[in-house]
Amino acid sequence: MSSQTTDVQEAIAMSPEPAAEFASLPRRERRDVFFALSESAREAVATGMTPEQLESFVDPLDPDEITDALGYVDEETREAVLTSLDNSRREKVDFLLSFDPESAAGVMTLDYVTVDAGRSFSEVTERVRRFEERTGKVPTIFVTDGDELLGELPGAALSVADAASESIPDHVRETPSVRYDREDEEVLEVFRQNSERTVAVLDEENDILGVIHAEDLLRLIDEAAGETLYEFTGVAEEESVLDGPVEKVRRRYKWLILNLGTAFMAAAVVGLFESTIAAVAILAAYMPVVAGMGGNAGTQSMAVTVRGISLGQVSLSTGKRVIANEAIAGAVNGLITGALVAVIATAFSYGEFGILLGAVIGVSMVANLVIAGFFGALTPLVLDKLGYDPATSATIFITTATDVLGFFVFLGLAGAVLL
Repeated sequence: MSSQTTDVQEAIAMSPEPAAEFASLPRRERRDVFFALSESAREAVATGMTPEQLESFVDPLDPDEITDALGYVDEETREAVLTSLDNSRREKVDFLLSFDPESAAGVMTLDYVTVDAGRSFSEVTERVRRFEERTGKVPTIFVTDGDELLGELPGAALSVADAASESIPDHVRETPSVRYDREDEEVLEVFRQNSERTVAVLDEENDILGVIHAEDLLRLIDEAAGETLYEFTGVAEEESVLDGPVEKVRRRYKWLILNLGTAFMAAAVVGLFESTIAAVAILAAYMPVVAGMGGNAGTQSMAVTVRGISLGQVSLSTGKRVIANEAIAGAVNGLITGALVAVIATAFSYGEFGILLGAVIGVSMVANLVIAGFFGALTPLVLDKLGYDPATSATIFITTATDVLGFFVFLGLAGAVLL
C-alpha cells in the first residue's frame, strides 16, 4: 500500500465528516481506499453518503463488493441504490444480501459456471466466453455429474486438452466444498487444510451457490489476526488506531473498570500480610517478579487452549489432559525460573537470610506457575462452556488468579519461614 493511500485513509478516518472526505476522492481511487479502511471507518463513510453518492460509488463495483458496501446502510437507502443497478447485478446483490455476511455465503462470489461432465470442450469454451463477455470476469468452472459436484476444471485444460481422445472428467481437479451457513472461521480452516485455490459453496441440497477464491480470504485473515490481538488485550475488534479519544474511551472503560476491581482483590491479599512486608521489606522487591511470571505463564497457557477451542480440538468435557499438561509444564518451568531467581535472591541476601529467602521465592515461583498453567487452561474452557468468548475475558480472570494466589503463597510462606 502506497504512503499516499495511507495518508488518504488517515484523513478520512480522522475527519469529522468522513463521507464528505471520501466523496472528494477521484472515482478511480475510491474502491481501493474504501476496502482498506477499518470497519468503523467504512461504516461511517457508507452511512454518511447520500443515496446518490452511494450509487456513484458502487456503480463500478462487483456484486460481492456492492453487497459489502450496502451492508452498512439502512433498508431504505439500500433499496434506493439497488434500483439504480442493472437487472443482472441487482439480482446478484439481492441474492448475496440474503446471507449472513460472516458466513461462507457472505464471502463467496458468483464468478463461476457449472458444466456437465458429458459436455465437449468446445461447449465449455463457449460457455466461458459468454460469461466473460457478460461480466468481464474469468469464471471458475465447476464440473457436475447430475447433482454431484465432481470438482473444478482448470481453465488451462481448455487450451491443452486433446478433444479427440480426452473428456472433461480427465482434467477435473477435486475441489473442497463448504456449506453456505458455515462461519468464516470454518472457511479459513478449509483453506488451511487444502492446497486448492478455490472452495465451492453449497446449499442444503448440495447445489452450488457460489465460489470462494483464496484472494477473497485475505481480508478475513487480516481481520482474524486483528480480532485475536484485540481480544487478548480487551479492545473491541471494530476499534481503529485512527479513532478519536472519545470513541476509544467509550470502547475501553468497562474493561478497565473490571480490571480495577480485580486489582483491588490482589491489593486486599497484600494487605493481609502488611506486617510481614514491614518486617522483611525486601519481599516488596520480588512481588512484581512472582506476579509478572505468573501472568505471562497464564497467558501462554490461555493462548494454546483458546487455539485448541477454536480448532475444535478440546472442550471442557475433554480438557482434563490439557489442564494437567499445562499444570505440569508450569511446574517444570517454575523449577527452572524459580531456581534462577532463588540463586539471585540468595546471592544478594545471604548475609541476612542465608538460603531461606531464595528458597521461599523459588518455591513460590513453582507454585504460581502451576497455578498459571491450571487456570490458564481451565478458565477458557469454562467460559467456552458457558457460552462466552474465552479470548475476550479469560485474561482478566487468569491474571487475578495468579496475582491473588501467587501473593498469598509467596507472602504466606515468607511469613512462616522468615519471621
